[in-house]
Amino acid sequence: MTGPTTYYAPAAGLPPQTRLTTDRSRFNEAYVVIPRGCLTDIVASHLPFWDDTRLWVLARPLTGFAETFSQYLVEVSEGGGSSRPETDPGAEAVLFVLDGALRLVLEGVEHVLEAGGYAYLPPGAQWAAHQTGSGPVRFHWLRKAYEWVDGIDAPDAFVVNERDVEPLEMPGTDGAWTTTRFVDQADLRHDMHVNIVNFLPGGAIPFPETHVMEHGIYILEGKAMYLLNEDWVEVQEGDFLWLRAFCPQACYAGGPGRFRYLLYKDVNRHMHLYERSHP
Repeated sequence: MTGPTTYYAPAAGLPPQTRLTTDRSRFNEAYVVIPRGCLTDIVASHLPFWDDTRLWVLARPLTGFAETFSQYLVEVSEGGGSSRPETDPGAEAVLFVLDGALRLVLEGVEHVLEAGGYAYLPPGAQWAAHQTGSGPVRFHWLRKAYEWVDGIDAPDAFVVNERDVEPLEMPGTDGAWTTTRFVDQADLRHDMHVNIVNFLPGGAIPFPETHVMEHGIYILEGKAMYLLNEDWVEVQEGDFLWLRAFCPQACYAGGPGRFRYLLYKDVNRHMHLYERSHP
């Protein structure tokens, strides 16, 4: 990749009364588009045991949509955070910092995550997170109920920054399409992958991908035309997309700069044949 790395974070606030109501927001049986302009003060949420914190819920399990995960965009003001962030012992998580600095204490070890910082937190991990430095910290928090398999241990926790992970070139693309992978794809302990997908201007997914994994996609940088089911939708940094399993998808990076997004997908587990009850 060339040029400075940026990670778009919302400014919040409220739009003026003069703004047109017509927008790119979409919700249908195959996909959801939440444009960045939707992340306003009036739709922010709060959580137990988090001080001076607000968040925008971008995805959550919904009956009939088979969602496997939840995704929050979290903003912690100066001095805020939580010493009891996760109330579900069966939940695994990924944190990804957009801007500011997050002091993460993980199993008694302190880490400072700045822009591009990434942490994987296995189920049952002991952790705390607080804003540090000057100004608020904004980060993504992805949560999933970990799917245990007899004979396979849960993954280990780890902390890394994107700048320290070499992107992998997709075959036959001459570097126009790369993926920054934080987990070994062959490691079956993991039942979700949260990666960064990178396109140079003009780069493309040149066919409609149709697969069993569902996706959460947060646009970190740039703009593109994205195929969602039967619709071409223009997207830009700060937008969020949710794609149901088997929803056809493709994209063209529109330039003038790179197009990059944070991508969630569920992996490495059998399909459930019976309705499950929560333990």
